[in-house]
Amino acid sequence: MQDSEPTDSGPGPAASGPDPAASGPRPLLPEPLRRLAAWCALLLLVSGVVYVGIRLCDEFRTAVVPVLLALLGTALLGPLHRRLVKAGVQRSVAAGLTCVAVVAVVGGAVYIVVAALIDTGDEIVASLKDAARGISEHFGAAGTSLDDLASNARQLLGKFGGSAASGVISGVSVVGESIAMAVLALLLVFFFLRDSDKAAGTLRALSPRGSADTLEAMARRAFHAVEGFMRGTTFIALIDALCITVGLLVLDVPGAAGLGALVFVGAYIPYLGAFISGAVAVLVALADRGFVIALWALGVVLAVQVLEGHVLQPAIQSRTVQMHPAVVMVAITAGASVAGVLGMLLAVPLTAAAFGVLQELRSRYEGREPSASEES
Repeated sequence: MQDSEPTDSGPGPAASGPDPAASGPRPLLPEPLRRLAAWCALLLLVSGVVYVGIRLCDEFRTAVVPVLLALLGTALLGPLHRRLVKAGVQRSVAAGLTCVAVVAVVGGAVYIVVAALIDTGDEIVASLKDAARGISEHFGAAGTSLDDLASNARQLLGKFGGSAASGVISGVSVVGESIAMAVLALLLVFFFLRDSDKAAGTLRALSPRGSADTLEAMARRAFHAVEGFMRGTTFIALIDALCITVGLLVLDVPGAAGLGALVFVGAYIPYLGAFISGAVAVLVALADRGFVIALWALGVVLAVQVLEGHVLQPAIQSRTVQMHPAVVMVAITAGASVAGVLGMLLAVPLTAAAFGVLQELRSRYEGREPSASEES
């Protein structure tokens, strides 16, 4: 009986696995470049969708803007409406009372501000004329006196009278459109508050099959982010208005309550609102109390702004809206480039809503990561 030859169990050409080249063609690009290309394609797609959405919103701004303003108003007034409902007030009556309270507060603030400006309007104009005369006497050359400027202004007015008239007409139309949008936004606030308990059911009914829970969670997270932003902004605006009002009362500046109301309203427009309200307060102090008191009023305004930027914003907004100040500044700039002052007003709450949606998606995605047994 012959001994069988031992078989070779070591690695060899016949025992090796299939040739990678024989399994299919090699990819043209390596894996990192393919991932980068996929992300670039996704960013381009999202940017295109966002651009088309912005263009559509601009075309239908008379309908879109009241809806956005109504959502902001609903987020701000929702706690008051819920308290009235818990107190036993019928939902429609509670929504009506809330809207009436808003109209009363805003109307009263506007009346106080306008009355303060009317009372000191002549003094402001006279102070500005005195300041302009002093500047022209100190720095002006021949042909740059106030009389020359007035005559040149009359010539320009006569030359461009037609365009000025058309500008006035367009301004009147803009004011009319703004009033119409404000009224529509107020009516929408009433309906949104009254039917807020049906919003989740309506969203679930309109959602595609299998996505109702996700869409409802995203909507709730976005609305809570906007609600937190409006609540924090209102609290900061109230503190700013009280501090500036007390400072102007100490300086004996007339119309301090109206100027404080202007600061409160202007706080909802980041940066620009504080600048305008502060400038008006300084002008009123200059007109009635002189240059030294105006400098003190400017110091009060700047101190309040420093308090807001370094203490109130980090302490309050960081708890309601988790956004870096750099993100807020970029959002405001983008909103101003798209829709001017209205874009500045809507940019931060819309960005807060977008961050809320992303956080919800991230939490859901991280909660669904496959386990080790599923991967094997």
